[in-house]
Amino acid sequence: MDIEQKSSIEYKISFEKPFSKEDLLLLLNLKNQSELKWLYSTADRVRRKYMGDEIFLRGIIEFSNRCGKSCDYCGIRAPNSKVNRYRIPDQEIIDICMILEKQAITTVVLQSGEDLFYTKEKMGGIIKTIKEKTNLAITLSVGERDKETYRYWKNCGMDRYLLRFETSNQKIFKDIHPDDNFKERLNCIRVLKELGIQTGSGFMIGLPQTGLDDIANDILLCRELDLDMIGIGPFIPHPDTPLYIDGFTFDLDFYTKVLAVLRMVNYNCHIPATTAFDAFKKEGRNLALQRGANVFMPNVTPEKYRRDYLLYPGKPCVDEPGEKCIACSAVRITSLGREIGKGKGHSLKKPGACQGLSAF
Repeated sequence: MDIEQKSSIEYKISFEKPFSKEDLLLLLNLKNQSELKWLYSTADRVRRKYMGDEIFLRGIIEFSNRCGKSCDYCGIRAPNSKVNRYRIPDQEIIDICMILEKQAITTVVLQSGEDLFYTKEKMGGIIKTIKEKTNLAITLSVGERDKETYRYWKNCGMDRYLLRFETSNQKIFKDIHPDDNFKERLNCIRVLKELGIQTGSGFMIGLPQTGLDDIANDILLCRELDLDMIGIGPFIPHPDTPLYIDGFTFDLDFYTKVLAVLRMVNYNCHIPATTAFDAFKKEGRNLALQRGANVFMPNVTPEKYRRDYLLYPGKPCVDEPGEKCIACSAVRITSLGREIGKGKGHSLKKPGACQGLSAF
């Protein structure tokens, strides 16, 4: 990267100008250590300017590993007969939430496979009860549903919804999602935005057959969608899926480089240091927090269920109680000189419909 290119990037950051695809490819191709140091420090500076030094703790409850979909990369895909399937009883979910509120957690993330056992009304009842008994913000991540269901859950008290598009490459999306439609996935995200629900999405880094061009498009699509939260994570091949790759190698620095570029382009959205970063290195999520992330999501699923929610192998902390994960998270945050967020960490953006989807 020459002086003129660096000056152009700095100018766009300072004056919130849009990045071009060529800009992103330039940044994603950086390999020189001094240039990477500049990239990471710039991303951290952007994070500090727009998001502050608070790191918000959001407790994840993986309440069901039953799923009706056959996504080629996912360990809990419907055809995988090796999975010990479970659903956490409703009251147990509520009890966990009541404990969370006493442990610096301000948001609960209810995540599951696409389990239609949880109807509009049943899920709505769980949301209502959590809101009645706690002051937690509620994020749901349960897959594609229709507009009226999303509206109903919002009226029950749901604050946010997470639905990743995984890849902007429509051919690859079709190949790895045999029973999903890319345009319908984007339409669900657009509907969530239109309903005024804080909306999260994101993509997987390193899917087979994808390259830097695809990652640049993924980052641009996140920008087009004007998301409130962006969750990204590395592709980790699961042995019981069609996308398993023997001898697969990892490059944590590359994954965090993508995160840093994502922060520079999507400067005022929440970006979590996702659990998968720790699958490669014990302090992988610490690196993510130093390179643009501002949210930490400890897993508070009870131990007796947690080892059965393996979307990918090598998932960390599967044998630790939720309380230990929360305490460990707090230590990691303070060790970085950062603060644990005291509010709910709502979006910094106003609700509204997304624009520009026609380009994809």
